[in-house]
Amino acid sequence: MATTFDYKVRDRSGNLIEGSLDGDNLALVVGRLRSMGYLPVSVTPARAGFRGEIEIPGITDRIKGKEIAAFTRQFATMVESGLSINRSLTVLSAQVANKHFSRVIREVRDGVETGLALSEALAKHPKVFDELYVSMVRAGEVGGSIDVVLKSVATALEKQVAISRKVRGAMTYPVVVVSVISILFVVMMVVIVPVFKNLFVTLGAPLPVPTRIVIEISNTLASWRAGIVVAVVVFGIVGVRRWIGTESGREKWDALKLRPPIFGPLVHKTALARFSFTLASLARSGVPVLESLDIVARASGSAVFSKATQEIKRAVRAGRPFADPMRANPVFPQLMVQMVEVGEQTGALDDMLDKAASYYQGEVDQTVDNLSSILEPLLVVMMGGVVGTVIISLYLPMLTYIKYVH
Repeated sequence: MATTFDYKVRDRSGNLIEGSLDGDNLALVVGRLRSMGYLPVSVTPARAGFRGEIEIPGITDRIKGKEIAAFTRQFATMVESGLSINRSLTVLSAQVANKHFSRVIREVRDGVETGLALSEALAKHPKVFDELYVSMVRAGEVGGSIDVVLKSVATALEKQVAISRKVRGAMTYPVVVVSVISILFVVMMVVIVPVFKNLFVTLGAPLPVPTRIVIEISNTLASWRAGIVVAVVVFGIVGVRRWIGTESGREKWDALKLRPPIFGPLVHKTALARFSFTLASLARSGVPVLESLDIVARASGSAVFSKATQEIKRAVRAGRPFADPMRANPVFPQLMVQMVEVGEQTGALDDMLDKAASYYQGEVDQTVDNLSSILEPLLVVMMGGVVGTVIISLYLPMLTYIKYVH
């Protein structure tokens, strides 16, 4: 039975490298490390049992996109400098801070050492290396340009990470403000409104409609009925998520995301940038056109763009140019259609797609930069409206009482 050994070794430059390796016994592990060109410093069996770390599936074993992008960039650099794939993976597995990712890289290396192609070894970990990644690596193996392809993969991943970071950054501010407004509203309903409610009872004056509505909301949130409200909200969210999980629901939801006046253009431009640089990367790597379109459709992240890509594939299979189905689909702006048409006519489709990706990524950056200045006054008005409405509703009975007394 194989045992895991923790090791510390020095490479030919004298750098200390730490990691772990599976082997039947200590002598075999030491021999394997020496065959890799390392000088073993210490090799000890890994301690069994609790090691001060708690692993939670989906949280502690999560591998971020920026980690995969950084690994790919370093991997491409090492292969280009003349290091073998096995040696490069060994070094990178020891350098990666994420232990789960380090284990995945070691398993990829072990697969390559047993005779698998790099793409086959990567394909065994679909949650880490997606179909786009594996297809591009496979094309690089066929064309004998694995280092060039790895650079393209790294660039594509870095662009995806950059766009995702921009979109998350744009969403953070409104989410935080809406959360603060919600918490403030609940606190006012549960803590402040009951104090005024007792005062209104002593006054004995008729309450205006806005005040009665606020008191009713407060009574609901402060009683067992709050559980019903929470249950309705939870079931509503679960129901919407299940509806989105269906094919028709997903298509309608993705189409709906393109319509809002502020976030719709941001989602649209993000999808256009992802479509362009993904297709450009696959075309440049030598992946066949129809296979590239299949991969782009599955990796688009949008049912609307996936359907549009499948329409392009059917047109290309029938011998028509890319631009024809794109021109007939409103999801593709005319600027992009013209760029693709010029790329087809000049035989530089991948270059034009790259330019389109850069253009729409620039549009995403600009939209995100302008988003805070657009949303800030709207959210301030929203916060003031919620707080002001509650306060006015609580003070209206005072005016009513004065009129009632007179």
